[in-house]
This record gives sequence, C-alpha cells and structure tokens, in this order.
Amino acid sequence: MGFQKLSLKGRALRLLAAREHSRAELQKKLATHEEAPGELARALDELQAKGFINEQRVVESLIHRRAAKLGTGRLRQELQAKGIGAEAMAEAVQALRSTEVERAREVWRKKFGEPATDAAGRARQMRFLASRGFGGDAIRRVLGGEDTD
Repeated sequence: MGFQKLSLKGRALRLLAAREHSRAELQKKLATHEEAPGELARALDELQAKGFINEQRVVESLIHRRAAKLGTGRLRQELQAKGIGAEAMAEAVQALRSTEVERAREVWRKKFGEPATDAAGRARQMRFLASRGFGGDAIRRVLGGEDTD
C-alpha cells in the first residue's frame, strides 16, 4: 500500500510548508485528526520549540502579502482571526498606521486614478477605501488631496 497515514506533526509541517500558520490556525485545522487527547498540543509544542511555528513570522508574512491592498483595520481583523497575541498585534498595528495614508493613496490611485466629479462618486470612493479597512483620517487625506506629513 503506497499511502501511509500522516502524523499530526506531518500534517502540520505540510501546512507550514505552504505558508506561515499560527498555532491557533494549526489547532483548528488539525483538531479533527487528533486521535488521543493532548496529542495535538504535544505535536504543536514540539514544532513551536523547534521554531517551525513562529508568531512574528506569521505577522510579517500577513503584512507582506496583504498590506499593499488593505488598511490597518482590516489587517488587525485578519491577525485576530489567526489568533495572534495582543502584544504582537499592537506592534504590527502601530507600524501599519505610519504608512496607512500612503497605502490608501496607492489603492485609490490604482482603482480610480482621479478625484470624483460629484458627491456620489466621492462617496463611492470613500466606501471603497473604508471596505478595504482604511481609517477615516486616511480616507479624508487621500480624497482631500492632502499631502502626507
């Protein structure tokens, strides 16, 4: 028989080979494969001790992949969904806020390129940026044409 049943550690490593996963994500994805209580926790503890599971790498990976398209609010939600700790999330949010206006301006430029000619168009542009998770201040600065400090 060619197929061998993968261990929990093997399954976790396969997931981690595709992209960075937080411990909470791996717990959720692998819970159905756990055969004995505590087996999954032991496997994840071992992978974490060996550096295969690293919260900081998960944060950096998400920001690298998604920051060019999304605002700080949306990225914060995605980090929370991944089970990232409060301290790591606070650091990431602080770093993201410093580039929020520039990122919002680039997203707006790619989508619209020019200011709206009427109030309805302006409202549509504002809603678009808000749906991407950009804050009100950043949206006002981009649509108001204010330069960044």
